[in-house]
Amino acid sequence: MAAYIIRRFLLLPLILFGISLIVFGMIQSLGSDRLLAAYVNPGLLDKLTPNQLEKIKEKYGLKDPMVVRYAKWLKNTLTGDLGWSVVGKEPVKNAILNRLPWTVELALYSIIPVVFVGVWLGIVAAVNRDKFVDHFVRIFAVVGWSFPDFVFGLIVLMIFYSMLGWFPPGNLSFWADVVVKSPEFKRFTSLVTIDALLNGRFDIFVDALQHMIAPILTLSWLWWAYLLRITRSSMLEVLTKEYIRTARAKGLAENVVIHKHARKNAMIPVITVGGGMVIQLFAGTVIVEMVFNRTGMGSFTAVAATQLDYASIMASTLFYSLILVIGNLVIDILYAAVDPRIRFS
Repeated sequence: MAAYIIRRFLLLPLILFGISLIVFGMIQSLGSDRLLAAYVNPGLLDKLTPNQLEKIKEKYGLKDPMVVRYAKWLKNTLTGDLGWSVVGKEPVKNAILNRLPWTVELALYSIIPVVFVGVWLGIVAAVNRDKFVDHFVRIFAVVGWSFPDFVFGLIVLMIFYSMLGWFPPGNLSFWADVVVKSPEFKRFTSLVTIDALLNGRFDIFVDALQHMIAPILTLSWLWWAYLLRITRSSMLEVLTKEYIRTARAKGLAENVVIHKHARKNAMIPVITVGGGMVIQLFAGTVIVEMVFNRTGMGSFTAVAATQLDYASIMASTLFYSLILVIGNLVIDILYAAVDPRIRFS
């Protein structure tokens, strides 16, 4: 197992290099004229003379061969210079560091209801197959999975904010945002809810949590619907196995049969789906962040793509690739932890 993990980490730089090369090539294929929008206000391009445009292209290396441009970008990236973010109006590195905590915090608070409740509902449905509970959970899943995430998010926003005024969009209320950005508020983890408690500001903790409930509810129902269906199907398959019938024939309590023998063996496909969901949560939920006006990595990348902010796009792509590779490695390790038959040689 240790050798497998080491090999995967040694492959990580090679994977990131390949991904960066592909994305860089795709962006550069747009042509130097379109890439000028990343350096010059698009509204000013029509007012510049051809001679001025050529000077700008030469200044930013847009006339160099793509290999030379990639080598310059790679050199700057390795030294920590990710370029300038047109969207964030600051260095890309700072733009990501300022937005990443909001996505991480939302993901951390979403994991527990998404994964554990989804798995629990799937097990309950499988154990009570064709009973009222099973039918209710399946209808719940079908309704949840049938809703597009942006539609369900808008419904949640309409009910809980527009009608009830409970859970507002955004990251924080104005007064809380002022306090968090003040020098008196110490940043220990960059996660507002945790830092608020460490600063003794329970009011800011409550405000931050209040702003997260609606997006967490949106993410939870959408992913519950999918995860419980996977769990239910896997549990139903395991419950028909010979060793389950043997365990019951020996007189083992049903609770022991379900939770000690069946559940563990049914978790392999659930780990695959659940692990992918967690990766997506940490990588940034674009639609949910856009609907609820949260300034996280998802909304940042979406806006960067629409404005052709290629420095931000490149950095975000590398970040998502890193999360994906490490997340898949964790999933593989969990495979071996859940199923002793799986070994990586």
